[in-house]
Amino acid sequence: MAFEDRTLTCKECSREFIFSASEQEFYAEKGFQNDPARCPECRAARKQQRAPRDREMYTVICAECGCETQVPFRPTEDRPVYCRDCYQKNRR
Repeated sequence: MAFEDRTLTCKECSREFIFSASEQEFYAEKGFQNDPARCPECRAARKQQRAPRDREMYTVICAECGCETQVPFRPTEDRPVYCRDCYQKNRR
Protein backbone atom coordinates (compact mmCIF):
# COMPACT_ATOMS: atom_id res chain seq x y z
CA MET A 1 0.00 0.00 0.00
CA ALA A 2 1.43 3.39 -0.99
CA PHE A 3 1.02 6.21 1.49
CA GLU A 4 0.94 9.91 0.67
CA ASP A 5 1.29 12.91 3.00
CA ARG A 6 -2.08 14.12 4.23
CA THR A 7 -3.13 17.35 5.91
CA LEU A 8 -5.14 16.91 9.12
CA THR A 9 -6.64 19.42 11.56
CA CYS A 10 -5.74 19.27 15.24
CA LYS A 11 -8.77 18.86 17.50
CA GLU A 12 -6.97 20.72 20.28
CA CYS A 13 -5.63 23.90 18.61
CA SER A 14 -7.40 23.67 15.20
CA ARG A 15 -4.12 24.11 13.29
CA GLU A 16 -3.41 22.00 10.26
CA PHE A 17 -0.52 19.55 10.36
CA ILE A 18 0.98 17.00 7.97
CA PHE A 19 0.41 13.31 8.63
CA SER A 20 3.41 12.12 6.64
CA ALA A 21 3.59 8.95 4.59
CA SER A 22 6.24 7.54 6.94
CA GLU A 23 4.01 8.23 9.97
CA GLN A 24 1.11 6.52 8.21
CA GLU A 25 3.32 3.52 7.50
CA PHE A 26 4.35 3.40 11.17
CA TYR A 27 0.69 3.57 12.26
CA ALA A 28 -0.16 0.73 9.85
CA GLU A 29 2.73 -1.43 11.14
CA LYS A 30 1.53 -0.93 14.73
CA GLY A 31 -2.06 -1.76 13.75
CA PHE A 32 -3.42 1.66 14.70
CA GLN A 33 -6.84 2.17 13.15
CA ASN A 34 -7.32 5.93 13.72
CA ASP A 35 -5.41 8.91 12.39
CA PRO A 36 -3.83 11.19 15.00
CA ALA A 37 -6.33 13.74 16.28
CA ARG A 38 -3.72 16.18 17.63
CA CYS A 39 -0.75 17.91 16.02
CA PRO A 40 2.73 16.88 17.21
CA GLU A 41 2.98 19.93 19.51
CA CYS A 42 -0.35 19.21 21.21
CA ARG A 43 0.51 15.50 21.47
CA ALA A 44 3.79 16.38 23.19
CA ALA A 45 2.05 18.83 25.56
CA ARG A 46 -0.60 16.24 26.45
CA LYS A 47 2.04 13.58 27.03
CA GLN A 48 3.96 15.97 29.29
CA GLN A 49 0.80 16.72 31.32
CA ARG A 50 0.11 13.02 31.81
CA ALA A 51 3.70 12.10 32.71
CA PRO A 52 4.29 11.35 36.37
CA ARG A 53 5.84 14.26 38.21
CA ASP A 54 9.01 13.90 40.19
CA ARG A 55 8.84 10.23 41.02
CA GLU A 56 10.09 9.24 44.46
CA MET A 57 13.16 7.02 44.21
CA TYR A 58 14.35 4.59 46.87
CA THR A 59 18.00 3.77 47.49
CA VAL A 60 18.65 0.02 47.84
CA ILE A 61 21.50 -2.46 47.72
CA CYS A 62 21.44 -4.90 44.80
CA ALA A 63 20.75 -8.45 46.01
CA GLU A 64 23.21 -9.89 43.49
CA CYS A 65 26.25 -7.63 43.16
CA GLY A 66 25.89 -5.53 46.31
CA CYS A 67 26.13 -2.13 44.60
CA GLU A 68 23.93 0.77 45.65
CA THR A 69 21.16 1.66 43.19
CA GLN A 70 17.84 3.49 43.08
CA VAL A 71 14.43 2.08 42.23
CA PRO A 72 11.06 3.81 41.65
CA PHE A 73 9.15 1.58 44.09
CA ARG A 74 9.21 0.93 47.82
CA PRO A 75 11.05 -2.37 48.21
CA THR A 76 9.69 -5.07 50.49
CA GLU A 77 11.91 -7.29 52.58
CA ASP A 78 10.49 -10.54 51.20
CA ARG A 79 11.67 -9.92 47.60
CA PRO A 80 15.16 -9.26 46.21
CA VAL A 81 15.90 -5.98 44.41
CA TYR A 82 18.50 -5.80 41.66
CA CYS A 83 20.44 -3.02 39.97
CA ARG A 84 19.71 -2.46 36.28
CA ASP A 85 22.58 -4.66 35.05
CA CYS A 86 21.78 -7.60 37.34
CA TYR A 87 18.07 -7.31 36.57
CA GLN A 88 18.81 -7.55 32.84
CA LYS A 89 21.02 -10.62 33.41
CA ASN A 90 18.35 -12.34 35.53
CA ARG A 91 15.63 -11.58 32.98
CA ARG A 92 17.29 -13.72 30.34
